Amino acid sequence: MVIFNVIVFFAMTFAGSTEDIEFMLNHGAMFVPAILEEGQIYRFITCIFIHFGFMHLAGNMVVLLFLGDNVERATGKLKFLLIYLLGGIFGSIGSFTYALVYNPGIVSAGASGAIFAVIGALLWLVIRNKGRLEDMTTLRMCVLIAYALYNGFTSENVDMAAHLFGFLGGFLIAVLLYRKNDRSLAV
Repeated sequence: MVIFNVIVFFAMTFAGSTEDIEFMLNHGAMFVPAILEEGQIYRFITCIFIHFGFMHLAGNMVVLLFLGDNVERATGKLKFLLIYLLGGIFGSIGSFTYALVYNPGIVSAGASGAIFAVIGALLWLVIRNKGRLEDMTTLRMCVLIAYALYNGFTSENVDMAAHLFGFLGGFLIAVLLYRKNDRSLAV
């Protein structure tokens, strides 16, 4: 998923500025009016793969690279892909719902809802494996989650609804897909 996100970012960079709101709107960012008035439901997926500038991309991809690797090894490629995509859509639904109620004009994008889905799945994997998954322990998970929440609530321009819904979605998807030492769907 890291490679795909990077390819999308550089392809978009060649076409225009990923820091320009209008450009991002034209390329699939989350925007309530476009979904409600024009039926552009594809934005629930496209917004997961586009980022507002290089630092936005880099921050998300570093986290995905380190945490996603643990989840992918434990679940296999197919289950990891399902966690990332479906969890990202959960995050998009959370973002959409929050924006609909509180700020319908906001434009949002980024992989963080999907990344929080991976974090939610990782929490389930650690719990399911009796408090440990490779180098990840329950204590480390709690510290990671606390830091991620703190960082989200104290930073500007962070879509906490996407984070929280993504986390919940990833956790629930992992509960449905993962049984200890079960890689039956691994590819």
